[in-house]
Amino acid sequence: MVVTIENTMEKCSKCKKNSVFQRAYSGEKLCSDHFKASIVEKTRKTISSYSMMKHGDTIAVAVSGGKDSLSLLGVLSKLTSRHREKIIVVTVDEGINEYRDEAVKLSSDMVSNLGLSQEIVSFESLFGFTLDEALDLRKDTKISSCSVCGILRRRAIDLAAKKVGADVVATGHNLDDFVQTYFINLTSGDMGRLEFLSPFFESQTDLPRRVKPFIEIYEEEIAFYAYLEDIPFQSIPCPYMNEGIRTEIRNFLNKLERNHPGIKYNTYGTALKILSSTHSSRKRRRCESCGHPSSSNICSSCRTIQMIQNNLSVN
Repeated sequence: MVVTIENTMEKCSKCKKNSVFQRAYSGEKLCSDHFKASIVEKTRKTISSYSMMKHGDTIAVAVSGGKDSLSLLGVLSKLTSRHREKIIVVTVDEGINEYRDEAVKLSSDMVSNLGLSQEIVSFESLFGFTLDEALDLRKDTKISSCSVCGILRRRAIDLAAKKVGADVVATGHNLDDFVQTYFINLTSGDMGRLEFLSPFFESQTDLPRRVKPFIEIYEEEIAFYAYLEDIPFQSIPCPYMNEGIRTEIRNFLNKLERNHPGIKYNTYGTALKILSSTHSSRKRRRCESCGHPSSSNICSSCRTIQMIQNNLSVN
């Protein structure tokens, strides 16, 4: 994503400095300092609104090396400046040739600069194969690369967070991620997975609860925050990013947002209401194999891991 500062002589809505960013959906114009402060405050309000974190929690921040997760780490380190020792970074190396090495280094560099600790896990160490190998072994299945990666990343993050004794896992999912995934699930008929989209998810198992402090912030705003904070993030695009339907849905939603500012946020609000009514009428299950929360008897992680391991043994 290319980030540019808006060239304008208009004044900040909160002070007399020149504005560098205008929120089309609200008309608000902000200078650099007030824009950065607004991102931190939006995050704080989201955490408070959903009671995402409790006093004394050990927070595992899932950091991939991208703009969202690194920005989240920066914001949370500010919000917990007096208790920064409660933050532990977990990073997953999926095993994508010529891609993930840069991301792991960027995350490790920021962790070091902030004086935090980090737990790095890999698909290979946890599951016995890299993502590259897993995608080569999909055979004739129609499962997309993003589905395989997403399913296994969630499992890897859970295992890493449990290992470090975290009470809560914070991920960098933003408003765009939420709306895109909501549409993907609707179009694929996978209604059972909708509950996992919630800003706050408690598994009712011994796994840490999951929270999304950036869930009400647009992706472009997080990218601009990273730019203003001089946070270096991964520049190499994932080689598998255009394989699934997400890119098409992203482009469709971005066009809608340009023509109708605020439509993503309106969709987010509507989706939450639907999720709330759906949750109240459905009993959650546990995977019969691993005990993790699942929308079916055997969770998608166990099914995917077994499929890849079976194909590995054949080959």
